[in-house]
Amino acid sequence: MAAPLDMEPPALSLELLPTDPLLLILSFLDYRDLMSCCYLSRRLNQLSSHDPLWKRHCKKYWLISDEEKSQRNQSWKAIFISTYSDLGRYIQYYATLKKAWDDLEKYLGQRCPRMIGSLKESVQEEDLDAVEVQIGCKLPDDYRCSFRIHNGQKLVVPGLMGSMALSNHYRSEDLLDIDTAAGGFQQRLGLRQCLPLTFCIHTGLSQYMALESVEGRNKYEIFYQCPDQMARNPSAIDMFITGTSYLEWFTSYVNKVVTGGYPIIRDQIFRYVHDKECVATTGDITVSVSTSFLPELSSVHPPHYFFTYRIRIEMSKDALPEKACQLDSRYWRITNAKGDVEEVQGPGVVGEFPIISPGRVYEYTSCTTFSTTSGYMEGYYTFHCLYYKEKFFNVTIPRFHMVCPTFKVSTARMVSKDAVETNHNEYAVDEDEDSTDTDEYEDRRRVMDIPAPSGRCPHHT
Repeated sequence: MAAPLDMEPPALSLELLPTDPLLLILSFLDYRDLMSCCYLSRRLNQLSSHDPLWKRHCKKYWLISDEEKSQRNQSWKAIFISTYSDLGRYIQYYATLKKAWDDLEKYLGQRCPRMIGSLKESVQEEDLDAVEVQIGCKLPDDYRCSFRIHNGQKLVVPGLMGSMALSNHYRSEDLLDIDTAAGGFQQRLGLRQCLPLTFCIHTGLSQYMALESVEGRNKYEIFYQCPDQMARNPSAIDMFITGTSYLEWFTSYVNKVVTGGYPIIRDQIFRYVHDKECVATTGDITVSVSTSFLPELSSVHPPHYFFTYRIRIEMSKDALPEKACQLDSRYWRITNAKGDVEEVQGPGVVGEFPIISPGRVYEYTSCTTFSTTSGYMEGYYTFHCLYYKEKFFNVTIPRFHMVCPTFKVSTARMVSKDAVETNHNEYAVDEDEDSTDTDEYEDRRRVMDIPAPSGRCPHHT
């Protein structure tokens, strides 16, 4: 018998809906909404406590593995809630920073195991709170979050944040622990409310993070200080910018390391940047170049930008034995940002005349300076064959560019308004100082034989 047309269908009740579709809907909710469901009804409270729903959030926000879950002997929901109660303020940063630290530890564990031993265990919230009281400034949450994972490292060599070695100059930067950083917090003019992030025992060099927007800096900006050598005012400090936030600064560095962007040499991370286009092959010989900017040997005023480059010369292992040859001389063509050209020609490289044979690699480092914020070098090596000593040939050195990082001039400098507002790599300079190739003054650096010298590399030699 058909139902009367005027009868209304029964009201749809949440209690009557099947479980599986509801669980599927709940699986799309973020943790906030999933938690809110616990308070809407008894049925939703039961469904939102379904443990597999919380597995996704534990993996997404806290990087909890199945193995760690089994070791903790807790439900996924209990793990999420307990972790959130401790680290909840860092939920937007934690997964990114934890992955960076995990990737870095895994990579260094295979290549620089002694560096892993220098890392310190995490600190607690009360430790970070105490530092904020001590320095009178709030620490950014991404910085705090990183120190909840690792409290920097011990003051040792090599430093976690990279090294650089020349014949008479060595730099290796440690990532400071929270107490050491707080002890170096600056309130003096030129570096007001700046917290050191790194420190080099050999040079005293640090990278600082601005905790407030003062003296022309943006809040949380990270930089190398660069005193104005021509100013009478000691607070006239220019800045080479290395990051806009701790998260960006740290994760971009880690990415460079774990993807092989920075070479590992004698258990140290060397901050040479290799451009894949800076490779040239002539016959059986390939020349590649990587470069690095040295802020501790550079200045904005007067304009003096110091770069080091690392050159790799390799003969193919498939080359015939009679292709063995010896380097006789080098020729450089050096061009600055103004288009001024300097040519340099001389015997050997770094005072040596290396022999290249099939499968052999020869590497060395050298340096140059520019009075402009950028420039490039190119040239060739002249070799002679060992089997046919009268036969000479040239091997191309690819063009490689060197660019000073973004910098800011000191607000204490008494200059024109236009100069003060300049905040990029096209900063106008009046001096017209020549670039200088210093091959003949640098010692050879093989991949497995780079010492840690002291002192400073000459600005112009």
